[in-house]
Amino acid sequence: MKVSAPIGAAKERRVQVLRDDGTRLFCRISGDNVEGDHYAFATPSSRDERTTRANHQRLVHEFGLREDLDAAWALRPLELVRDRDPALLVVEYPGGKWLDALVGHPMNTAHFLQLAVAMAGTLGRVHGRGLVHKDVKPSNVLVNSEMNRVWLTGFGLASRLPRERQPLDAPELIAGTLAYMSPEQTGRMNRSIDSRSDLYSLGVTFYELLTGSLPFMASEPLEWVHCHIAREPVEPYKRIKTIPAAVSAITMKLLAKTAEDRYQTAAGAERDLRRCLSEWLAEGRIADFVPGESDVPDRLMIPEKLYGRTREIDALLTSFNRVVAGGGPELVLVSGYSGIGKSAVVNELHRVLVPPRGLFASGKFDQYKRDIPYSTLAQAFQGLVGKLLGKSESELLQWRHAMQTALDPNGQLIVDLVPDVKHIIGEQSPVPALPPQDALTRYQLVLRRFIGVFARAEHPLALFLDDLQWLDSATLDLLEDLFLQSDLRHLLVIGAYRDNEVSATHPLTSRVAMIREAGAAIQDIVLAPLAAHDIGTLLSDSLRCEWRRAAPLATLVHEKTTGNPFFCDPVRPDTHGRRPVGF
Repeated sequence: MKVSAPIGAAKERRVQVLRDDGTRLFCRISGDNVEGDHYAFATPSSRDERTTRANHQRLVHEFGLREDLDAAWALRPLELVRDRDPALLVVEYPGGKWLDALVGHPMNTAHFLQLAVAMAGTLGRVHGRGLVHKDVKPSNVLVNSEMNRVWLTGFGLASRLPRERQPLDAPELIAGTLAYMSPEQTGRMNRSIDSRSDLYSLGVTFYELLTGSLPFMASEPLEWVHCHIAREPVEPYKRIKTIPAAVSAITMKLLAKTAEDRYQTAAGAERDLRRCLSEWLAEGRIADFVPGESDVPDRLMIPEKLYGRTREIDALLTSFNRVVAGGGPELVLVSGYSGIGKSAVVNELHRVLVPPRGLFASGKFDQYKRDIPYSTLAQAFQGLVGKLLGKSESELLQWRHAMQTALDPNGQLIVDLVPDVKHIIGEQSPVPALPPQDALTRYQLVLRRFIGVFARAEHPLALFLDDLQWLDSATLDLLEDLFLQSDLRHLLVIGAYRDNEVSATHPLTSRVAMIREAGAAIQDIVLAPLAAHDIGTLLSDSLRCEWRRAAPLATLVHEKTTGNPFFCDPVRPDTHGRRPVGF
């Protein structure tokens, strides 16, 4: 469709809503001063101002990608009309059916394979432009079955970054559609999002087309997250006996939990689907084959698995499981050199937090803020409280009641430390002045009660405090108080520190020894450099070759890096965006 004049200039426009998929409206625009019919997306009205603002930003973002989108495979944006509410994203519309109108019942094999080949090809073109879509689903797919053509839309979340991390947000706040979301996009997998995340979403779509239903069903956001990271779907051919086993296997490979086990490219999936289509049309059957055998990555992808850390991760998860079971609070100390992978090991905890509805709060000590008491605790709980503010009013009401019960009449002390708490419990009365020692005792009591609001059987708390070598004395006193004076049972405190900066005379060393002697449960996890064998496994997985062929390079890398994981990965930046320079 060619537009001869911007419709934004028209004074009289009639907007007819053609479809509402729950997240976007698709509209026809006509009028006396509009030449021909035009088509546009708009965001539905919402009582939640944050949702409305986010939906508008998606339209703006999609319009900003217009030069990267090709009308051959995308509904290319033409104009963003802002002079009305809601705004309109005018697009080139070639006509066709929306794919979500075709789901709900099993699709016959020939029709599915024709569509699947076209969808994989279209997604490959998206990735070829350096884009990760991040919201592949039937309502974002337009189909012309007669021409076997497919167009994608819904690029409001698309990223130009080849790899990015999803922060650990509350499920209600994760951008995207939970039913079609890859495990890593939930933020609970300790893995980055890349083009293979779209391939997982494509697998969910294939599953729905083949069987008439989604691979998982859930009633709430956290349950969706659990399904994607932990549950295995029933293989399609076991649900519908007429589905060829080879087609079922392709779908299951797309639905692999870890990106390394999926197809690595859309082109690889398209190639296998074309093979299936050719055999099905010629013979009415498809011979079994190993899916992905000829799927060659189009770029070097360093696996994000943790190598050589199995025992350490198991020890951490075992401690958390004891806390979940109510065995009492535990302190886990993770130590090692800078870059050795302490945070990476701790982040493996995210996926096991989901079934017990565990909470995770993290803060990082700063060597220049050691004179500011509790600043890292404030950072950790500010982030945790911020996630609560995204919950529904009924859920927030429960948190409000729990906090008010625990903190009254000293809530202002916590509001001063974590300002966002005020948005939950409201304005608080000033607390009376006390002598210094009594004020300290009161403050520690209130902090214990505040932490106790989160550390409960129905939602255990994992509190991660990084760079303990720079912790302040007030936080050190609180840690002693938590493990020796409190009755908290569902609290796991994880502290990470650089052991080369914590000597025998460091305050942390003596205080931990005292807490240990008092009978508190303390687990030490010491991270050593990677062995040459571990580096060899990493290289053989990255280069997709046998271990023996990677062994000479592994020996060289081990010599150059002394086994420090940060220097072993030449493409992964650290938290400050720096790249390793080990070799």
